[in-house]
Amino acid sequence: MRIDILTLFPEMFDGVLNQSIIKRAREKGHVEINVINFRTFADNKHQKVDDTPYGGGAGMVLTIQPLVSCLESIPNFKSATKILTTPSGHTYNQNKAKSLSEKKHLIIICGHYEGIDERILNYIDEEISIGDYVLTGGEIAALAIIDSVIRLIPNVINKESITEESFSDNLLEYPQYTKPYEYKGLKVPDVLISGNHEEIRKFRRFEALKKTYFRRPDLLEKAKLNNEDINFLNKIKNE
Repeated sequence: MRIDILTLFPEMFDGVLNQSIIKRAREKGHVEINVINFRTFADNKHQKVDDTPYGGGAGMVLTIQPLVSCLESIPNFKSATKILTTPSGHTYNQNKAKSLSEKKHLIIICGHYEGIDERILNYIDEEISIGDYVLTGGEIAALAIIDSVIRLIPNVINKESITEESFSDNLLEYPQYTKPYEYKGLKVPDVLISGNHEEIRKFRRFEALKKTYFRRPDLLEKAKLNNEDINFLNKIKNE
């Protein structure tokens, strides 16, 4: 996969893109990431990329020319999936991350200031929001998208880790424990050291359903539940 990021602040990406799983994915050739400062594509003497909005209003608006010129400089940009990070976009979720991980080429445009000239929508494929709040710029949103997508690319991380984590089946992940068995009076649930794999499976499924029911009940409407799950939920509701 290739990912191109269009931003005014390329230094914001240095730390995250050169650490941990993303770093290893780049080193192994699973993903190529290019961070491009679209300010360098401004066609004016002072590389100005924003201006006052028509009709008046507070703040400055990003002009369209530098962004389009930057887009057009990217090889095969027309066939790439072009994304604009914006609060007015569709809310991002795990299903979208899975869909994007199957693409060969992503281009992510990071907005800034009070927004971008609306005509940029003629050059992108979709708008994405990572939540109902406003950030200073789109860089943090872009990093969230990149991180969530790269970890789903085949061979980047263990397949089992992906299938059992939160949102993989519209449930939050079951609680995890490790050594020591007891810490300041807090013990690991005995079932997890019982060696009974079927009872461990049931415990984890029950706890995943319980956590989802109390924290994100909206997810249960989309989850595929079997008879055992329904019985577990009835027990949870009656506790």
